[in-house]
Amino acid sequence: MNRFIIKLIQKYQASKPEDSRKWCKYHPTCSNYAIGVYQKFNFFKASLLAGWRILRCNPFSKGGYDPVPLTKKEKRELKNSLKESSNLSPQSDKKIDN
Repeated sequence: MNRFIIKLIQKYQASKPEDSRKWCKYHPTCSNYAIGVYQKFNFFKASLLAGWRILRCNPFSKGGYDPVPLTKKEKRELKNSLKESSNLSPQSDKKIDN
């Protein structure tokens, strides 16, 4: 189902004029964001995330950088890699005498 939705979004992007892409408030654009969430998450969660993003895209929003959220697995791997890198860093407990 996700592949079908991604293909529909890609057809929408292909039919969209190039000039209208310059005015998007968010980076990545809403359609690129939707493709990203459909690639990472199941259909229901991706639909909720994409719908919420579209609802936030209005004249009263600030816009800006809004990346596709990390999956639980990606968050866990990131946390573990940060924990490992902090264990590998040299200790700065030694007092330096001048």
